[in-house]
Amino acid sequence: MSINWGPNYIVPSEVLKTYSGTVVLREKYDNDLLQQELDQMEIKGSVLNIANPWYYRQKGNDTWIKIGESTDDKNNFPARWNTTTLRNGQYEVMGLMHVTAGSADLHTTIARQNIVEITIDN
Repeated sequence: MSINWGPNYIVPSEVLKTYSGTVVLREKYDNDLLQQELDQMEIKGSVLNIANPWYYRQKGNDTWIKIGESTDDKNNFPARWNTTTLRNGQYEVMGLMHVTAGSADLHTTIARQNIVEITIDN
């Protein structure tokens, strides 16, 4: 059974689902739960790296477009996104957090996604 360590999308408030202009996307994770899942999966060693690429797509589209990528754990993996060139409408944003764990000799990367629906209204 999988343990839900994240990622968890961070917004200033639960009601903020409409974006315009430049926004900063952020995500967090639960380190204790991450360690539990790594142990459960028998992945030995320590966490070596965490990267969080960000993507968006218009609702109903199958293809994701990359916004950016962050390894800044201390600031919740921020990515600046300029929405002014997008058509108004419904979109999905995905944070795809990659965790690399193990040792220098042998490492494994696991990933989890978090998808949220938003509205662009410029």
